[in-house]
Amino acid sequence: MDDMKKDEAKDKKHDELAESLNDLFSSVSTMIKSELQGTNNHLELLEKMNVRVAEEYKGFGDLASGLKVFVEQLKCKSGSFNEYVEQIDAIEKQVTEFEVVVSMLDKYVALLESQMQSAYQTRINFPK
Repeated sequence: MDDMKKDEAKDKKHDELAESLNDLFSSVSTMIKSELQGTNNHLELLEKMNVRVAEEYKGFGDLASGLKVFVEQLKCKSGSFNEYVEQIDAIEKQVTEFEVVVSMLDKYVALLESQMQSAYQTRINFPK
C-alpha cells in the first residue's frame, strides 16, 4: 500500500508538473502570439503609411509635371517679347540722346535770350 501511495503521490506530482509545464507553454505561446500580432499590426500600419506617402508624392509628381509644362509655355511667350524689349531699349536710348540735345538747345536758347536782353538794354540806354 505504501508503494501505491508513493505511486499516487508520484503521479500527482507528475500531473502537477505536467499541468504546470502545460500552463507555462500555453502562456509562452500566448505571449509569442501577442508579440507576433503586435509586430503584424506595426507592419500593417507601416504599409498603410507607405501607401499614403506614395499617393502624396504621386500628387507632387503630377504638380511638378504641370509646372514644367507651364514654365515651357512661359519661355515661349517670353521669347516673343524679346523683340519688343529690344525695341523699347532702342527707344529709351534715343529718348536719352534726345534729352541731351534738348538740354543743350535749352542752354543755347537761354544764352541767346540773355544776349537779346543785353542788346535790347543797350539800345534802350543809348538811343539814336
